[in-house]
Amino acid sequence: MPSPPTVRTNLSGLTEAELLARFGPAPFRVREGSGLKLQWQNASCVLDTYLYPPVSGSGAATVLHADARRPGSGETVPIEGCVASLATR
Repeated sequence: MPSPPTVRTNLSGLTEAELLARFGPAPFRVREGSGLKLQWQNASCVLDTYLYPPVSGSGAATVLHADARRPGSGETVPIEGCVASLATR
């Protein structure tokens, strides 16, 4: 029997298009200088991703940092569980 597909919890290096394919449209997005913050949320967690363009040369902005927290309290939660609960594909 094949094993179930694994959910990639390390978001580093993903582009905006790859994030949107995984989590659907980002309900919250804001430009912060040259960076872009995309956020998804459900009842159990809030996922913040921060994308930045390459330091040198051209290319798509990618995730350099991501974190997860509990809605309301802001308490840090494991990113793996948050990513799994938000993944739509």
